[in-house]
Amino acid sequence: MENHEIDYFIQGEEMQLVEIELDNMETAIAEAGAFMYMDSNVQMETIFGDGSAQQSGFMGKLFGAGKRLLTGESLFMTAFTNQGQSKARVAFASPYPGKIIPFDLSAYQGKIICQKDAFLCAAKGVSIGISFQKKLGAGLFGGEGFIMQKLEGDGMAFCHAGGHIIKRTLLEGASLKIDTGCIVAYTKDIDFDIQFVGGIKNTFFGGEGIFFATLKGPGEVWLQTLPISRLASRVLSYGQGTRKEEGTGLLGGLGNLIDGD
Repeated sequence: MENHEIDYFIQGEEMQLVEIELDNMETAIAEAGAFMYMDSNVQMETIFGDGSAQQSGFMGKLFGAGKRLLTGESLFMTAFTNQGQSKARVAFASPYPGKIIPFDLSAYQGKIICQKDAFLCAAKGVSIGISFQKKLGAGLFGGEGFIMQKLEGDGMAFCHAGGHIIKRTLLEGASLKIDTGCIVAYTKDIDFDIQFVGGIKNTFFGGEGIFFATLKGPGEVWLQTLPISRLASRVLSYGQGTRKEEGTGLLGGLGNLIDGD
């Protein structure tokens, strides 16, 4: 099954939306809760799995839905199909401040691996599956867990991540050390592993965690400046009347007392 060809427009700055233009009988699929608005000719339908060729037939749909449960997502997705003769539009919104990243999967050998909650929407035909970390250490201590999502096909897929997005291209043998929560997505040839920070002071007083993620090329990597876990912990700490400064270690409370916060 070939992926439906869709045109799109990304609007906004900090709270973005992607508006997808559909021709007659073209379909876009999205996670539950991402929908914002649609034209009157667009019909919305809840589907079991992602509707791709890999999930055709009852057993294929059942297996695909089971894989989605492993990533913490719902068994169902929503399909939006243009039933009219003229073009129609449907829009999907960001769940929190950040950027929407468009992926033309045909330009990345038909596959992108991303964090579990990054996927927003895609053209029908794109398969949303799971990708297991091949190395046990990366799965246990890699920040994103043992299971990540993989997007496969030759159409457009859209992911969302927090803050600003940085794209890095790694040549053969080049590597990058990254905070484990800042990884959004990477191409299929990237080697993902974890590395111990090392040093007693770094481990116990550094405030940056005890593991780095290491990504080795060749391939491309997308990073986010504001992981949702970091945003949530900051909001929670202010709501409880406490404050933790990153990198301050044991002197964080004393520092807050001195500066009046």
